[in-house]
Amino acid sequence: MNDTYDASHITVLEGLTPVRERPAMYVGSTGTRGLHHIAYEVVDNSIDEALAGFCTLITVVINTDGSIAVDDNGRGIPVDRMEKNGKSALEVVLTVLHAGGKFDKATYQVSGGLHGVGVSVVNALSAWLAARVFRDGNIYDMRFEKGRTVTPISQREETLDELLLRYQLWYGNPAPFTRTAPQSSRPGQQDVTTLPATPDEIERENRRRFLAEFGYRMTGTRITFLPDSTIFETTKFDYDTLAHRLRELAFLNSGVTIRITDDRSGDRASYCYAGGLSEFVTYLNEGAECLHPEPIDIVKKDEENKLELEVAMQYTTGYDEKLYSYVNSVNTREGGTHLEGYRSAITKSLNTLAKRNNLVKDSASALAIRGEDVREGLTSVISVKMANPQFEGQTKMRLGNSNVRGIVDSLVYAALSEYFDENPKVLAIIVEKALAAAKARDAARNARELARRKSSLESSGLPGKLADCSERDPSKSEIYIVEGDSAGGSAKQGRDRKFQAILPLRGKILNVEKAGEHQILKNVEIQTLISAIGTGIGEKFDTERARYHHIVIMTDADVDGAHIRTLLLTFFYRYMLKLIEQGYVYIAQPPLFRIAKGKEEKYAYKEQEMKQFSAAMGEKGVTIQRYKGLGEMNAQQLWDTTMNPEKRIFKQVNIEDAMAANEIFKTLMGKDVESRKNFIMRHAKEVTNLDI
Repeated sequence: MNDTYDASHITVLEGLTPVRERPAMYVGSTGTRGLHHIAYEVVDNSIDEALAGFCTLITVVINTDGSIAVDDNGRGIPVDRMEKNGKSALEVVLTVLHAGGKFDKATYQVSGGLHGVGVSVVNALSAWLAARVFRDGNIYDMRFEKGRTVTPISQREETLDELLLRYQLWYGNPAPFTRTAPQSSRPGQQDVTTLPATPDEIERENRRRFLAEFGYRMTGTRITFLPDSTIFETTKFDYDTLAHRLRELAFLNSGVTIRITDDRSGDRASYCYAGGLSEFVTYLNEGAECLHPEPIDIVKKDEENKLELEVAMQYTTGYDEKLYSYVNSVNTREGGTHLEGYRSAITKSLNTLAKRNNLVKDSASALAIRGEDVREGLTSVISVKMANPQFEGQTKMRLGNSNVRGIVDSLVYAALSEYFDENPKVLAIIVEKALAAAKARDAARNARELARRKSSLESSGLPGKLADCSERDPSKSEIYIVEGDSAGGSAKQGRDRKFQAILPLRGKILNVEKAGEHQILKNVEIQTLISAIGTGIGEKFDTERARYHHIVIMTDADVDGAHIRTLLLTFFYRYMLKLIEQGYVYIAQPPLFRIAKGKEEKYAYKEQEMKQFSAAMGEKGVTIQRYKGLGEMNAQQLWDTTMNPEKRIFKQVNIEDAMAANEIFKTLMGKDVESRKNFIMRHAKEVTNLDI
């Protein structure tokens, strides 16, 4: 690793392109996801410094004006001039795409921001951006507006008071430093005496002494920016969303302190985890019953391929698998070759060691331990840090390096073999859990065979309560999952029979977060749901067999309706996740109010909207009906407001952050009452349209 970091390490691959014209191409969207993505891009630059070993502290501040500041104590972006274009390296990094130190392998062997467009894209999509670099006791400033330089780079010495204040802000306590006057000699005399020194002399001498002692800790970069409201649909950063990602980064980069402060609300947090991924898994398993007290830690290196592997894994008594994978701190939500190698190693090692230790008999071949069995109830995090990762797609969701699969497989297999040889009791517990999962899988398979319809297009195997549509093209077909027979009756009468099917459910389905698959398949309502949708679940799940590409949850706008909707979403998330990922799952938005006067009528979805309509009608003689259930609407009203494709409002269910989604379902539907109570108390003020 080369400790020298100057303008010669900044490589330019191509010139600036009009990012502002196509922002979604670079940050995914112009909604809240894209907004928070630009903050992550700035933080990722600081993380790159941490990965290189030069940054131990990152602070993020949401300012009251809506801007956000990201500070780090890394080496500071180079500020000297580049020979090729005569501009400072700082200006090039912030105004030219594919410019940065991460393309120079002597500077960053490992980097998360592979495409090298991060900070320049943030600059292009900001109303303004201010960059401040701390290097060699100097402060360098530049300012930009909408990606263009408006204030050239300036330089000044950082005063001692500024240095002391920054030290206190970063490290939490005043620097152990006292001011003293310099020693000097009287001209013409040989003896050394203390002479009165000018304030400037004292300042310079103390500044020199401070930098000599603490200067290595006083370098860094501060990027402050305000997202452009003409680009983004919203420019309001969400504290919880940012804090979630920063906590994740702190877990992935052990020893690095990451702080966040929201000056708007006063919320603040500080994250630092010396235990790294082991603490990550412990955090994920809060409230769960674990089969072994401490997570299994794997930390290995492949020097030849310059790859570092870290894994933490722990089994619980639960049924679902929670697995999160990362490459250079980038969340590879769609997995990739590193995940394939990891899963292969777990299955292979447990099968081999179980037979070697006589924990499973060959005669039980019908219940051979499969991959899904050894992963049942397993919570694990795998992090790979490597040079030249090849991600599939610009979103960097999946790792594609083919050689990584074999490397990870070999490293994990060797590590698990060593661990289980030293911990045979843990091995026995896990194998017992896997065998129980195999038996449950076999029972579930039998139950699925009974519940499965004859083919995806035949109606003879469909549940009797389903009012199917005549359309046989799934892409043109819709199914409404309706709460209760009353609402189901209105929906059946009001629908368009050609393409809209209705499936009424009786009451609340089973909470699948607390049940195993074999228990779930005994539930009549869930059996009906699986049969109607047609995809099956578990190992037989097949998205191609979905009978409808619009699966619409339509429940009452009250507390019970919200509960039923959450139960259904939990089922889809845990057992039909690909339907959500394909964009097939929707939530209907029935109106809350009917406002009528004479022959005129309007429907309102919010209380404020209802008041506006009432006022517009004159108030006098206006009738307001508050719908507490879908059954209170007649068939025509339900069609006009909620089912007519030309007028209805749907919310499409999607997953932006798998870990955050998993935590929400675990909190709301799991066994930990205390965490659910805390969640409700924290978010109580956000509730609208509460009907008591």
